Amino acid sequence: MRVSYTAIQFRQTVLDNRPYSSPPTMIRSAPNPAPPAASRTRVETVMDTLRARISSRTLMPGARVPSIRMMADALHVSKSTVVDAYERLASEGVLVARRGSGFYVSGHAPPLALADLGPRLDRELDPLWLTRQSLESLPSAMKPGCGWLPSSWLPDESLRRALRAASRDESDALTDYATPAGLPALRQQLAWRLAQHGVHAEPAQIMLADSGTQALDFVCRLLLEPGDTVVLDDPCYFNFQALLRAHRARIVSVPYTPNGPDLARFEQTLVEHRPRLYITNAALHNPTGATLSPPVAHRLLTLAADHGLLIVEDDIFADFESTPAPRLAAFDGLQRVVSIGSFSKTLSAAIRCGYVAARPEWIDALVDLKLATSFGHAQIGANVVHRLLVDGTYRRHLDGLRARLADAMGETIRRLARAGLAVWTEPRGGLFVWAQLPDGLDAARVARHALDDDVVLAPGNVFSASHGATSYLRFNVSRCKEPAVFDALARAMDAARASTAGARTAERHDTA
Repeated sequence: MRVSYTAIQFRQTVLDNRPYSSPPTMIRSAPNPAPPAASRTRVETVMDTLRARISSRTLMPGARVPSIRMMADALHVSKSTVVDAYERLASEGVLVARRGSGFYVSGHAPPLALADLGPRLDRELDPLWLTRQSLESLPSAMKPGCGWLPSSWLPDESLRRALRAASRDESDALTDYATPAGLPALRQQLAWRLAQHGVHAEPAQIMLADSGTQALDFVCRLLLEPGDTVVLDDPCYFNFQALLRAHRARIVSVPYTPNGPDLARFEQTLVEHRPRLYITNAALHNPTGATLSPPVAHRLLTLAADHGLLIVEDDIFADFESTPAPRLAAFDGLQRVVSIGSFSKTLSAAIRCGYVAARPEWIDALVDLKLATSFGHAQIGANVVHRLLVDGTYRRHLDGLRARLADAMGETIRRLARAGLAVWTEPRGGLFVWAQLPDGLDAARVARHALDDDVVLAPGNVFSASHGATSYLRFNVSRCKEPAVFDALARAMDAARASTAGARTAERHDTA
């Protein structure tokens, strides 16, 4: 005869995924269960309960999970809470919804919940180590090594206002694809802004992208073949290295000076390696903060013409300058130079909008590449940027931002000097200071010790293709306002000294 169970037994049976033909061992819950921890919502509690049973194999792949009513009764939550939890688990691939039948455990292992992971502290310090540490660290972490402004420095309310205005626009900006080259009105504005830097480009010579990085990726797709040689500054923006490796390009580097690349070494590199492309920042160089001098710029272009070299000028920091510095694209007239810009650093990393300016025939080819690989860009972002440009919001924001950065630059340089670091060159503006540690300290070792204090530093070798910047750190002055940053830096330096001394002592014992 079939055994009849109580409602409580049946509920526990479903939760335990035991067959109905075998009476389960009943585990009663406390009469007044403790409420979920303050840090977990009721929905998250339901999700955690099911995840735990799936992980422990109590609920096997293909098993039906408890009904919404039963789960609500078992955990003393509302049915709507359970529905929300089940829908979220289904969106993660943990559960599968079957119409009229309920929810079932997915037939495959659920994907790893990346949001629950912290940064991998043991990861090798490669060019993307800094990005991963900066993006994956806890919100409470201090990030003097990251490459962007704090959110509090950006025009949050103006962005919200522009987004609301864009959402009320009667055009198809919220629902339709963008035009291939991008919003014409914004490209007109960008042509005018480029002219302020001496770069004369028609709107037809400008293509919008979702970011400066995407624009550079398109340019590399167009101009490079696997195995082509590309010249980079040493040091340079670390993502140049990562992107070029993705394109299977060969990288050669040239030492960078406070006035630009070392011209003798640059010419030697052109002769010996016959590179296809040179990628650089002409103004407010990342990571050094240096600015290309006019004589060096002219000589670079002469060498490029003599050796058939193409140049990409990544100019995403242009708007941090109070007085525009010389631009390779201005001297060249966009013949062999491609100019790339973005609003991610100055306005918002979330409003994705970058651009590339180049020869008309290259823009035509880049538009085809964009259509082939992404079918367009984020039209809503372009709409927001255009609104902030034309109503004067962006100009006013930059005026205040430059002054604030200048103050932060001076204070950061003074604090670094007190900490014993030597600033490589004093930048004309922007975000970055490049500084050398004292006593031959290894920047990677210091950066790893700083992570113990939840401080993300930027060690020099992630920027150096030759790994010749062992003792340098890059500092983002907008992230160095808190004295706690320099307290943590001092502790990390002391710890690095101690660990270095310990390693040397052990080495002497081993060789004795």
